[in-house]
Amino acid sequence: MRLSVSNLAGERGGEPVFERISFDLSAGDSLVVVGENGSGKSTLLRVLAGLLPPAAGSVDLSGGGEEWPDLMSAAHYLGEKNAMKPALSVRENLSFRQTFLGHAFHSVDEALEAVGLPAVADLPFGYLSTGQRRRVAIAGLLVSFRPVWLLDEPTAGLDLGSERRFAQLLAAHLEDDGIIIAATHTPLGLEHARQLVMGEAPGGGVTSSEADRGSAP
Repeated sequence: MRLSVSNLAGERGGEPVFERISFDLSAGDSLVVVGENGSGKSTLLRVLAGLLPPAAGSVDLSGGGEEWPDLMSAAHYLGEKNAMKPALSVRENLSFRQTFLGHAFHSVDEALEAVGLPAVADLPFGYLSTGQRRRVAIAGLLVSFRPVWLLDEPTAGLDLGSERRFAQLLAAHLEDDGIIIAATHTPLGLEHARQLVMGEAPGGGVTSSEADRGSAP
């Protein structure tokens, strides 16, 4: 599987945010997107996820066959909101996600164990703390398989122990030939990640071969 992004441009509210973004990622590759607030990190991820139309350029996924014909079908998107119903239990939220998306991967109980929350399955999602809600949202990446993970500040609200668990989940996904694109202000422990710096160069960004700066605590 190969993801190719060529001369991509994005807008927010009709105003240009970034342009001429290009990169290629293959199975097992990761890209960390960094930059100041307002530089276009979240907009880029939304364009890649198909939530916003590109202003210019192209996003192509090859090697996915009939199962994953394009990036929209092949990607999990974890945005700043956790996309869970507060009144439903954690189990109900994750079970719905698994049924709706298909491609069942881990069971709900296995996914919650992986994020260190085995005891909250039957609690309403709205009862959880900010950090617990984020961990349940991360569990949502595990109940249905998608080869590409698009992650917007995925560790927001997590404590150090949860960050370590998440780094392990990221590593496991890459070992399974997954692809990760993550916008972040903090290191995610992706040792061999490439880096895209939004707003640094004319045209809105540059790519490099630098690793994710730092590692998981």
